[in-house]
Amino acid sequence: MTTQADTAAPTEEKFDPAAHAAAMVGHHYRVDDYYEVGREKVREYARAVQDYHPVHWDEAAAAEYGYDGMVAPVTFISLVGILAQQKLFEQIVTGYDLSQIMQADQILEFHRPIRVGDQLVCDVYLHSFRQAPGGADMIVTKNIVTSRDELVMTTYTTLVGRSGGDVDPNIDQAVRGLLMHGIGQGPDDQQRATPPVSEPPVPVASVPEVRPSKHAVRFEDAVVGAELPTRVVRLTRGDLVNYAGVSGDANPIHWSDDVIKLVGLDNVVAHGMLTMGLGGGFVTSWLGDPGAMKEYNVRFTSPVYVGADRPAEIEYSGKIKSVDPETRTAVVAIVAKSEGRKIFGRATATVQLG
Repeated sequence: MTTQADTAAPTEEKFDPAAHAAAMVGHHYRVDDYYEVGREKVREYARAVQDYHPVHWDEAAAAEYGYDGMVAPVTFISLVGILAQQKLFEQIVTGYDLSQIMQADQILEFHRPIRVGDQLVCDVYLHSFRQAPGGADMIVTKNIVTSRDELVMTTYTTLVGRSGGDVDPNIDQAVRGLLMHGIGQGPDDQQRATPPVSEPPVPVASVPEVRPSKHAVRFEDAVVGAELPTRVVRLTRGDLVNYAGVSGDANPIHWSDDVIKLVGLDNVVAHGMLTMGLGGGFVTSWLGDPGAMKEYNVRFTSPVYVGADRPAEIEYSGKIKSVDPETRTAVVAIVAKSEGRKIFGRATATVQLG
């Protein structure tokens, strides 16, 4: 005799994004198109992060500094990274709501500066995954960036998200009603995705020769404990909207009062990479040569709230933490504060001295 239980269809196992992400650690894909760095885009980004060093604006000045073309600000790679990150969550780390993903940490390793005319190719790796106490998923991605088989940058990004929860329909509807048409879409999106591979290839890339810069702070003048000139930066809602457009980061928590009320924030918040970009300009204005930045690391700890009626202020300060006579480099510790709160936890820049 057959019972109803015997004939019932087997229960479909529920997809677990966290378990899937953990199983995909080590997987890789290459973004199948390059990002060509344009002169006006470099200027747009420099304006967005309030970085007015002449190598970002003038070809003659860049040539005087020894560069074949204008040099991009140190966090310019975020434009490429946000495109690569979108593909990561479409192809490898699936099942997460991107509007609920927060950036916690960013490491930038510079093999040479990004220049106008570069054709940047990004190899993306799911570097590590772990679940922190409290249920947060810690996702670390590694990007290897090349241009014409020359190694340009290596970056590590730590993202925090939660799996297993349903998207609030009110938030989902509000976000969909605010986003620009065409975000994340293109005529060839279905054909352009490259399947991930389980054993990622190592890109064939040459490493540029490190050279001291005659325009950077001299090694002899870099004294441990010496302080950098303090810089105060002001951010308005207009600055946030401009950065959102220039960078491609369309998350409405950076400009919509309606969305921030739904998600429980006190006010709209500045982009983490905008505050990091401002900090990069703070360091390179002291250093003298933006191309002499070797590594830049920031852990984000507190948001910068930007009201509708007055600018937010961020104060950047720093001091020389250590120097290395063998490599003629220095490590600068950076402090960034807004409304008395530290917005960076650990924040350092390693620079090549003259």
